[in-house]
Amino acid sequence: MTWLLEKINGGLVRVFLILVGLFWLVPTIGLLASSLRSPEDMSASGWWKVFTKPSQLTFDSYRKLLENGDITHSLWNTVLITVPATVLVVVIGSLAGYAFAWMEFPGRDWWFLGVVSLLVVPVQVALIPIAELFGRIGLFGSTLGVILFHTGFGLPFAVFLLRNFFAEIPRELLEAARLDGAGELRLFARVVMPLGGPAIASLGIFQFLWVWNDMLVALVFTKSGTQPITVALQTQVRQFGNNIDVLAPGAFISMVIPLAVFFAFQRQFVSGVMAGAVK
Repeated sequence: MTWLLEKINGGLVRVFLILVGLFWLVPTIGLLASSLRSPEDMSASGWWKVFTKPSQLTFDSYRKLLENGDITHSLWNTVLITVPATVLVVVIGSLAGYAFAWMEFPGRDWWFLGVVSLLVVPVQVALIPIAELFGRIGLFGSTLGVILFHTGFGLPFAVFLLRNFFAEIPRELLEAARLDGAGELRLFARVVMPLGGPAIASLGIFQFLWVWNDMLVALVFTKSGTQPITVALQTQVRQFGNNIDVLAPGAFISMVIPLAVFFAFQRQFVSGVMAGAVK
C-alpha cells in the first residue's frame, strides 16, 4: 500500500512539473507562432489559431527580417558585445579566483573583501560617471565601451563564485601537482580549470544571458551603428503598426539564442549550481 501511494505521489509530482513546464513555455510558443504568421492574420486573430489553421504558417516574416539591415546589423552587434564580454569575464575571473583561493600575497583577504563589496553597487549608480569617463577617452558609443562596462560589472560576481569553487579543490591534489614540477600557470590550466568546468560553465551562462538581454547599458552607451538587438527592437516598437511582421521574428530570434545556449550547457550549469551543496 505504501509503495502504491509513493508511485501515485511521484506521478502527481511529475504531472505537476510537466504542466508548470508547459505553462512556462506558452509565451515562447506564442511568440514562435506569431512570428510564422502574416501581419493580416495576426491582426485578425490570436496566435493559437495556427493549431486549427496551419495554412497560416509562413516564413515570409523571417525573409523580410533578413532583408532588414538594421535588425541584422544589430544582431551582429549583440554577438560582438556578448561573446567578448563573456570570455573576458570567464578568463579574468578564473585567474583572479584561483589567485584568491590558493596563492599567498599581502592583503589577500582584504582585496577579496573589496571585490565582494562591489557586488552591492547597482549598475544605475555607475552609468553617468562611466559615461563621462568614456566620453573623455573616446569610448562612448563604441562597442568596446559596452564590452568594458559589462566586463567590469561581471567580474565581482565571477571572482566571488570561482574563488569559492576553487577553494573546495583538495589541497593534496595541488601539492602533488607542484611536486611533479607544475608551475602556477600549468597547475591552473591542467588541474584547476578542468575541475572547475561546472562553475565556469555556470558563470558563462549567467554572463551571456545578462549581456545578451541587456538594454539599459546599451541604451546609454551605444549609438545607432553599435546598438544591439534589444535596442533595435525597442526602436522598432515605436513604429509597431508598420512593422509588426519584423518585431515577432526578431524578438523570437533574440530569445531563442540564449535559450539554446542554456540548454546546451544545462548539465554543467546544474552541476555548478549544486557544487558544494553536499560533501
